[in-house]
Amino acid sequence: MSKLSVTLGIDIGGTNTVFGFVDKEGKCVAESSIPTNAFEPAEKLFERLFPQVDAVYQTIAKNYYLVGIGIGAPNANYYTGMVELPPNLNWQIVNVLEIVKKYYDIPSAITNDANAAALGEMKFGAAKGMKNFIVITLGTGLGSGIVANGDLIYGHDGFAGEIGHVVVVEGGRQCGCGRNGCLETYASATGIRRTVFELLCNSNDVSQLRSFPFEEVTSKMIYEAAVSGDKIALAAFAFTGEILGKALANSVAYTSPEAIILFGGLASAGDILFKPTQKAMEDNMLNIFKNKVKLLPSALHSGNTAVLGAAALIWNELEKDKVQLKENVPVENWDVM
Repeated sequence: MSKLSVTLGIDIGGTNTVFGFVDKEGKCVAESSIPTNAFEPAEKLFERLFPQVDAVYQTIAKNYYLVGIGIGAPNANYYTGMVELPPNLNWQIVNVLEIVKKYYDIPSAITNDANAAALGEMKFGAAKGMKNFIVITLGTGLGSGIVANGDLIYGHDGFAGEIGHVVVVEGGRQCGCGRNGCLETYASATGIRRTVFELLCNSNDVSQLRSFPFEEVTSKMIYEAAVSGDKIALAAFAFTGEILGKALANSVAYTSPEAIILFGGLASAGDILFKPTQKAMEDNMLNIFKNKVKLLPSALHSGNTAVLGAAALIWNELEKDKVQLKENVPVENWDVM
């Protein structure tokens, strides 16, 4: 019986690093995770990671062989293989792909997590069959991946697509990047928390969120309050949607996407976020684009969508013949650990 091919998707986060073996249809056949230990150098992470990867691989090796590795990481550069000054990791500048080659001599690729999410949507999710779309990741910050004419846009240096750092309010909220008024300071899990507390300070409306300090309020709590009719929570989502929608209308003018896909925790709020975002987007859209751009939720429903995105990165590379696939050669015959 011939073995089926899988890729290894690795998502490096500030708290945990998650990995999984993913087939061509987006099925994760095995997965696990380890603590990232963000204070440690990158080399230490991979010293701990790959023995775990090998152990999990051995449980599926009878039926599958590994053809490539895709990695999603903050501030990862697709062109160079480097991760450069990542937030929440004590790494400075590290060539991750060179480290990976010490353990696995197979095709590998790396990009940032938002770009990986875009490729995941294109191969396995809501953008399947599309060649022009934008993915917006709404997590702690706001990331974005832009696909035009079937290709992810990296720009000349590998860092294109930073919609989260477009200034939407001149002299506005301070951003982690050091500037003021960036979109992610308003449209993100952190941004909506800041909005709630501004509204609480400027209003006497009764709200179930008043009894909590800032550190304890989460976007999930704000969503639950909005569902129950809390005026402050509803106003926070309306404000967030308005700012996000205006920014998306501007983004449409650059690449004329077929769809914009919202991905991540805040996007799970559904219509409470989507309706004000859609309205603001259409209200501010250049006439030639009005009513042409779909606003869609992510369709990546696996337990770990970030792993699917990272796996989609290397599947995309293999299928476009950017790297050579060792067809029908079992992984145990390669130069692997």
